Amino acid sequence: MKFRAICENHLYSKAYSKGKRAVTSALAVYVLPDYQAKRLAKAHPEKRVVNRIGLTTSTKLGGAVVRSRCRRIMREGLRALEQEKRLKTGFLIVIAARSASVKLKSTEIKRQLDSAFTKLGMYSEESNNQ
Repeated sequence: MKFRAICENHLYSKAYSKGKRAVTSALAVYVLPDYQAKRLAKAHPEKRVVNRIGLTTSTKLGGAVVRSRCRRIMREGLRALEQEKRLKTGFLIVIAARSASVKLKSTEIKRQLDSAFTKLGMYSEESNNQ
């Protein structure tokens, strides 16, 4: 499933400054309610409210190849987690990679995302916890 991306810089800034934050050794996850979610749901083909996702990697992590690999692995970890558990919708979610994420595989990133989303209370009640 393709994610709906956060495209505006001011939304990243709002998520960083006003959003709830959970930090793990490899990731920092910021969550903020998306006030445009209902308007965007009208444009969605299935008329559903969805989350908008932003992935950030700093140049401190390494060159372009390393940063792209980190984003790819974060995307795959998030995709695998969403197949297992149901996230609440209507939020801006920004996932920032930290230096420890360079060496990790997607399964470990998935575990850390699970831990961060649990701290933030992002799972819906009808999710099938396994």
